[in-house]
Amino acid sequence: MDMLIFEVGIAVALITLTGLISSRLRFSVIPFYILIGMAVGPHAPQIGIVDLRFIESSTFIEFMGRLGILFLLFYLGLEFSVSRLLKSGKAILTGGMFYVGLNFVSGLLLGWFMNLPLQETLVVCGIMTSSSTAIVAKVLVDLKRTANPETEIIMGMIMFDDLFIAIHISILTGLVLSGATSFLSVLLVSLSALLFIVLFLIIGRKCIKYIDKALNIKSSELFLLTVMTLLFLVAGFSETLHVAEAIGALMMGLVLGESRHVSRIEHQIMPFKDFFGAIFFFSFGLTIEPSSLGGAVGMTIIAVILTIASNYGAGMIAGRLAGMSPKASLNVGFTLVSRGEFSIIMANIGKAGGLMASIQSFAVLYVLILAVLGPILTKESPRIYASYERLRKRMKRRETG
Repeated sequence: MDMLIFEVGIAVALITLTGLISSRLRFSVIPFYILIGMAVGPHAPQIGIVDLRFIESSTFIEFMGRLGILFLLFYLGLEFSVSRLLKSGKAILTGGMFYVGLNFVSGLLLGWFMNLPLQETLVVCGIMTSSSTAIVAKVLVDLKRTANPETEIIMGMIMFDDLFIAIHISILTGLVLSGATSFLSVLLVSLSALLFIVLFLIIGRKCIKYIDKALNIKSSELFLLTVMTLLFLVAGFSETLHVAEAIGALMMGLVLGESRHVSRIEHQIMPFKDFFGAIFFFSFGLTIEPSSLGGAVGMTIIAVILTIASNYGAGMIAGRLAGMSPKASLNVGFTLVSRGEFSIIMANIGKAGGLMASIQSFAVLYVLILAVLGPILTKESPRIYASYERLRKRMKRRETG
């Protein structure tokens, strides 16, 4: 009996229920989607016709998860502006470089300490460097901090981070997925991927007026079909050049982000981004065996401590450059602690390249902890700073007394 549609229905029902619970608890939904995926899968029971193992539908759900990555990155590209980033000021560019540099070096240190091979180390660097745009934006809205002076710095640093991660993914794809073995062949694959990205963006910006004419369509159906055609053709073609399909989707979003139809595109794409994005995190959870997580606990704890310390340092540097108070600077660093979608994409690259399975387990624990801890640190940053000030004054009184 064909149970594919029924199993997909069960999966969507579980995702929906989990989303409702996280909304009621006012927490980021990403770790909940991953957890419910981990709770079911091959190790779960079959209750009557309800098969929580998802044996028949696992391949289809995984494909829907791949679509989720495409829509997440495409939508991000629509909202991203390189020109706006360059105009944002020294504080954002310098703070962004320190943020990326400190977190990337933390990944290198962790890889060295855990004696990981080069490819695994670079995947870990990507996992630890990529803040979650989705979680950060949601937390800022929920806490009503969008009008705060430090919010512009936060969003600018995220844009810089996203730009770096896009380049890192393209290089990592050439290293891990191309099959290249020598340093020269890896370098050539990576450079060709970067060249394709640069040329695509340059040509895309030159052709945007013609794209606008092509998108001047009254029918919503034909408009959506045209946008989907561009998205899937570019994402699919980029893979033939060893550029991750997710980066192809991001590039198409960056080009269409300059279109006069961008608001209409965002409105049409958002439901697909939300639906398939949720399935992406659920499908990632399905691939994780809960019993395998124990071996990654020590590595994850070290990574979490390094990440919080790196974010604190980057926030303080960016805040000082922007002339903000230490309190606002602390808020910048803590707001960027959350990890989510990009870290999972990095882990998937490692999985596709046949790297150590422990990297998947590490990514799960790392994202789960920081996706929960990040919003808490952001919310409590004023109290944390007040506690720090009280402690500092108390110690100063003891020294003078």
